[in-house]
Amino acid sequence: MKLLIIFIYLITTNFGYAFEKPDIKNLVLIKNPKLYENVIFMDINQKKVDLDDFKGKLILLNFWATWCAPCKEEMPSLDSLQSNSNFSNLKIFPINIGQEDVSKSEFFFKELNIQNLDIYIDAPITLAKKFSLRGVPTTILFNKQGKEFARIMGSIDFSNEEFINWLKNYN
Repeated sequence: MKLLIIFIYLITTNFGYAFEKPDIKNLVLIKNPKLYENVIFMDINQKKVDLDDFKGKLILLNFWATWCAPCKEEMPSLDSLQSNSNFSNLKIFPINIGQEDVSKSEFFFKELNIQNLDIYIDAPITLAKKFSLRGVPTTILFNKQGKEFARIMGSIDFSNEEFINWLKNYN
């Protein structure tokens, strides 16, 4: 009986901590996850990408620009996160809001040896306005229902073990 009580205690306390916010200062959790309509952006071939087509996946929209030093710093860890074996259901969309020629984005990725991510563009800056971005980098996290549940304002190390363990709960 004592073992059963200890077992139940351990499960309930561990479960309670599972969704606790990691100690990352610029990670903001959304109390009431928000659904957005018409989240559409472009790939580098000018083909439209609609976020609704990816419901059922954990989605990260990462807004960045080639001239942004913190973006350059975090992009390799974001690339690594996309290939992390813990996340078979994760799709990361790095969206350049810099209104630059695509070749600058391609050079940026090549210079940083980005292997697992594709380049996307918010050409008319509609998403930057829709999500009320205050700067770059900004990463918006969407759950499998397509609702924003968290936002990272500024750069982080996406290979941070505490962050990865927390994110696994949404995969």
